[in-house]
Amino acid sequence: MKAIIFDEPGGLEKLKYVEDFPTPEPKAGEVLLKVKASSLNHLDIWIRNGIAAYGTTFPHISGCDISGVIEKTAGGASHWKKGDEVLIYPGITCGICEACESGRENLCKGYTIIGAGTNGGFAEYCLVPAKNLFRKPKNLSFEEAAAFPLVTLTSWHMLKTRANLKKGQSVLVLGASSGIGTAAVQIAKAEGAFVIATAGSADKLERVKKLGADELIDHNKEDILERVKKITGGRGVDVVYEHIGPTTWDKSIKSLVKGGTLVTCGATTGPTVQTDLRYVYSRELSILGSLMGTRKELEALLPLIESGKIKTPIDSTFPLKEVAVAEKKLESRDFFGKIVVRV
Repeated sequence: MKAIIFDEPGGLEKLKYVEDFPTPEPKAGEVLLKVKASSLNHLDIWIRNGIAAYGTTFPHISGCDISGVIEKTAGGASHWKKGDEVLIYPGITCGICEACESGRENLCKGYTIIGAGTNGGFAEYCLVPAKNLFRKPKNLSFEEAAAFPLVTLTSWHMLKTRANLKKGQSVLVLGASSGIGTAAVQIAKAEGAFVIATAGSADKLERVKKLGADELIDHNKEDILERVKKITGGRGVDVVYEHIGPTTWDKSIKSLVKGGTLVTCGATTGPTVQTDLRYVYSRELSILGSLMGTRKELEALLPLIESGKIKTPIDSTFPLKEVAVAEKKLESRDFFGKIVVRV
């Protein structure tokens, strides 16, 4: 089968387009998916650069967000048949540990992600656990169906489940023009929150405004903390949606009202931050980590996606051969929403 592979961690030059990679065979409980589209995430870059968290083996095929058509089924997947159009829940779990049995499978002791711990969607075919399949809404293209799961599920879990966002609260969304950022703005507005969003250009900010943001901050020209204080009359925000890391961390913490909550799912500018613990405990701040989300949360999201209440902007699409070009664009941050590979 055709695929984009890399044999060892490194830069974009490690990505290779091949036409003779072995097509996998499904085992019991799996389906072979004929991939139609797969969207990019920063996780693809981290895996290529050599992050060890997911136990990636080589040669490796990335691509965590996938839509396609079932090509072949094996035992344990009787309710699916060849030709069914599907999208996937990206997390792979054991199904038997305490976390899985309690419905918090994103905390599974063996948790990994398709395209990170296993081969993913930058290929003609991909193996997927049958329990990870969801029927593709008929009104969505394959590109649209591949664009939303990871980012929208992550944002939903961050704001709804972890931060317990309530109507009338204020939210600061960092990097609001990214895939998860655009999802966060829409979810926060759907919950009745007041949304302050940051992005790096006037064009991006205008597009974020159309998604529902109430106030805008150009983080390349304005001081985030100063603007937040001005917008809120010195109060600060109830929730900070953080995924940037050290570049914004200190200002994110200081943008919170007393008793406020910072929730984070990533570290695009690096893994290490400094925090004055005195500031945290004296203001009773909550700092929460968040890892993607659960199948039930994705199931709850699907009607909102299908109805158009939450949309995932697609910046651009690339053919499979041009995954390296697509990843270069992702690294440049010169995009809005999601970048998708059409297979």
